Amino acid sequence: MTRSPHRIRAGSRAPDGTAKRGSFMNDQVRQAAPRVGVVGLGAMGLGMARSLRSAGFDVAVHDLRPEVAAAFAEDGGTAHASAAELAAAVDVLVGVVVNAAQVESVLFGPGGAADALRPGSVYVMCSTADPNWSAQLEKRLAERGVLYLDAPISGGAARAASGELTMMTSGSATAYALADPVLEAMSATVYRLGDEAGIGSKVKIVNQLLAGVHIAAAAEAMALGIKAGVPAESLYEVITHSAGNSWMFENRMAHVLAGDYTPLSAVDIFVKDLGLVLDAARPEKFPLPLAATAHQMFLQASASGLGGEDDSAVIKTFPGIELPGQKHAELPEQKDEA
Repeated sequence: MTRSPHRIRAGSRAPDGTAKRGSFMNDQVRQAAPRVGVVGLGAMGLGMARSLRSAGFDVAVHDLRPEVAAAFAEDGGTAHASAAELAAAVDVLVGVVVNAAQVESVLFGPGGAADALRPGSVYVMCSTADPNWSAQLEKRLAERGVLYLDAPISGGAARAASGELTMMTSGSATAYALADPVLEAMSATVYRLGDEAGIGSKVKIVNQLLAGVHIAAAAEAMALGIKAGVPAESLYEVITHSAGNSWMFENRMAHVLAGDYTPLSAVDIFVKDLGLVLDAARPEKFPLPLAATAHQMFLQASASGLGGEDDSAVIKTFPGIELPGQKHAELPEQKDEA
């Protein structure tokens, strides 16, 4: 019989058992709660750090942009100058960087966290990464006595800020025992998918397959409607109330209607993520025709100079259409994401 994942409803309680939102831990509970740090204050990481602070944690942070970390600390918490300095001060370190290369830099690069983390502390890896690499990372950290949770996230910047993420996690019971209050503070639902690292990343890979294909299909559908002469606003209204709707159509095509391609999730994120999807399938000789096509669409968008724009900008690769705001609006200043 297939074992169902252990699903934890989060978002209702702080580490002291009181209501999470707007609550503050008393001194006794604050001393008992794990000390938590967040490295990477991009669109997701900053929201997660704020959620932890709202739940009553005294949050320590580090980002490659010192001014971002300092701005966060102005409202509560501590900014640290390096990942190593941050790691030495916490029990649970949450890494919210873009990819495996950045995780490697955070942990093992100059000023890295791996040697500063105390034995028995936990590194929570929230990036989308190769599952086999994640499984190996668990072993590398275990050699230093450091626990590890494979914990990719989904939900976007808005849900990160409200503490309503979905977390796809796997790891040892010992790691969960320390990190559970932290996971709960950041999430609406935490899925415990197994006791070994890599399983959470496998589920995230499947999620990213669907997300990338849905964005590409949404862009294609909107582009066809515009080309056929249907007002974009009317098309959006009808589709979002019809069977063809998807969460990605509703969310991303709203960006297109606004003519706002500020990168909450950039084109190049899906170049990376769909590349990981295809890499995961290749050893199994498993065909992924839709994922492969969507990957090519995002590659084309990136090659056209759109890699740093919102992933909905994949619609700009379709010829012969005039997009909303195209004549009048200039693109907003792009913001780098940690």
